[in-house]
Amino acid sequence: MQLDTFEVTGGIPLRGDLHPQGAKNEALQVISAVLLTDEQVTISNVPDILDVNKLIELLRGLGVTVEQLAPDTYRFCAGTIDIGYLRSDNFMKDAQRLRGSVMLIGPLLARFGKAALPKPGGDKIGRRRLDTHFLGFQQLGAEFKYDDERDVYFVQQPKGGLAGAYIHLDEISVTGTANVVMAAVLAKGKTTVYNAACEPYVQQLCRLLIAMGAKIEGIGSNLLQIQGVETLQGAEHRCLPDMIEVGSFIGLAAMTQSEITIKNAGVAHLGIIPHTFERLGIIIERRGDDLHIPAQEHYEINTFIDGSILTIYDAPWPGFTPDLMSIILVVATQARGSVLVHQKMFESRLFFVDKLIDMGAQIILCDPHRATVIGLDRRSQLRGIEMTSPISGQDKPCLLLRYRPKDAASSTMSTRLIAGTSTLISG
Repeated sequence: MQLDTFEVTGGIPLRGDLHPQGAKNEALQVISAVLLTDEQVTISNVPDILDVNKLIELLRGLGVTVEQLAPDTYRFCAGTIDIGYLRSDNFMKDAQRLRGSVMLIGPLLARFGKAALPKPGGDKIGRRRLDTHFLGFQQLGAEFKYDDERDVYFVQQPKGGLAGAYIHLDEISVTGTANVVMAAVLAKGKTTVYNAACEPYVQQLCRLLIAMGAKIEGIGSNLLQIQGVETLQGAEHRCLPDMIEVGSFIGLAAMTQSEITIKNAGVAHLGIIPHTFERLGIIIERRGDDLHIPAQEHYEINTFIDGSILTIYDAPWPGFTPDLMSIILVVATQARGSVLVHQKMFESRLFFVDKLIDMGAQIILCDPHRATVIGLDRRSQLRGIEMTSPISGQDKPCLLLRYRPKDAASSTMSTRLIAGTSTLISG
């Protein structure tokens, strides 16, 4: 049974060890990549979340054989694919509800010569265009059509197949880069992708493709060189821990004055995420691949060297990920000091600020992209309210969260409970 209402009782310090799930954004890419071969691909540390499970069901509908070897491990084999399923009502309905379904286009185009996709839904964070994907496919020679009556995208290989090309992406798109790379690995000749996203999850996709027999150079940079091959083989792959969960847990510990240890956090792949939270005054101890956050009664926001107010903004990797900007904003409400939060990359991601103000936070919304947070230093606890979280493309229109503050003794929390609590923090 799927719950759509959560009641969260706050004011309880937490303690214990947390084990983050595998990264959703990586899982959506590497699971889509199994369509590039007719051999078996085994992927472990797959997160058990709705988006990933829906993508796996889409693959089943296409004819992919899916075996669940363990709670977080799947074996896929795309030996026989029913391309006609792409035009079925079931595929159109299911794919429309999942933004990650766009990742299927590149592999289907590369191996089967054509693909169709309804305009996908997804989270309510403003306009997220797909031009980068289709412009990249076109530069590889694909023919593109958009049916505006049905809101369906169509791409097809030309006679002779896809051909390598020099592609300068018009924006640093993670999914756009991944889709173009997956299409290019089976194209004839050499493809150069400039202005490519270089997030750890794109790097992981490239490593899987290389294990499958692809030829890719420049991993970790914004310039990728891809030499097309005729076929790809099976491989094994393990997803990284989800950096968004790791950042959410750091914020959770600070907000609730808790002592937690994030186990197997993938520290080497977190970039400036820990340092950015440290700029808010949060103590983070690195213990091998674990992060330990001790309980803190107070944490104080840094200033710039000249004493001016700190500004935290998002940027493409290796900048600070936009997915954690809301966590930064919420954590700052109980810090000592002030910070300007500048959400540059997406529209409408500060829509939840009015709910925080209702809860007692001191925030000045400067414009749709900037908010100044005046930390209360715990002098005034946030008040409990009811709020709804819009979820686009779902059968249920909203997620209702009921938050009630409470003063209570410390308690030991499980990973699942803390992960659920972090949903509230992320707005």
